[in-house]
Amino acid sequence: MSKFVLGKIALLGWLTAVVVAGIAMPMVPAPTQWYELPIIPALEEKARIIFFHVPMSWTTLVAFIASTVYGILFLKTKKLEYDLRSVSAAGLGTLFCVLATVTGSIWAKFNWGSFWNWDPRETSIFVLLLIYGAYFALRSAIEVDEKRAALSAVYSIIAGVTAPFFIFVMPRIMTGLHPGAKGDEGGSTPVAQLHMPANMRVVFFSSIIGFTLLYFWLFDLKVRSARIEQSSQQS
Repeated sequence: MSKFVLGKIALLGWLTAVVVAGIAMPMVPAPTQWYELPIIPALEEKARIIFFHVPMSWTTLVAFIASTVYGILFLKTKKLEYDLRSVSAAGLGTLFCVLATVTGSIWAKFNWGSFWNWDPRETSIFVLLLIYGAYFALRSAIEVDEKRAALSAVYSIIAGVTAPFFIFVMPRIMTGLHPGAKGDEGGSTPVAQLHMPANMRVVFFSSIIGFTLLYFWLFDLKVRSARIEQSSQQS
């Protein structure tokens, strides 16, 4: 069995363990066992979303920054391989952005009574989806490879600069419903500030690592499949 196959099995096992731990570990008022999580005031069982929603948002940012870096490399070298990598990263970033939006909406339904409330964090993620939707619309409108790659690279750089702002900055400088928003007393909760017990931190950061590795695995698969598709179109 190759190292690549073993790596995939290990990653799937890692993510499975994170999902099971995030869902199955009991939440109690006063934990006494290593496998017990504390009940977070006002959030209670809904606090489990941090194990999935935040890692997805983090992976979104990793992917969009990667797209920006490859866009810069294309402008420096004019190698279409970097354009292929840039669009592959942007596609995965958009996928994880959608997943983060869906998980956030589910949490909002249970916590605020509606899937969508136009909270600053919800609005910012919606704008980010529009930005990258326009990126793919731009690419589909240009047929010449070199011109498409150049314009896409410039666009990905601009879009990549806005990603950290819309994901992490804007929701914290405006008042809103989301924990951690400006003026929100709940912003000091353990979930919002990551002041969590050791076992909760282990699950949380294990999820961050797992989703990040999942992105790199999917990125490798996407780049290789894009190369094959590109070769078949040229032959």
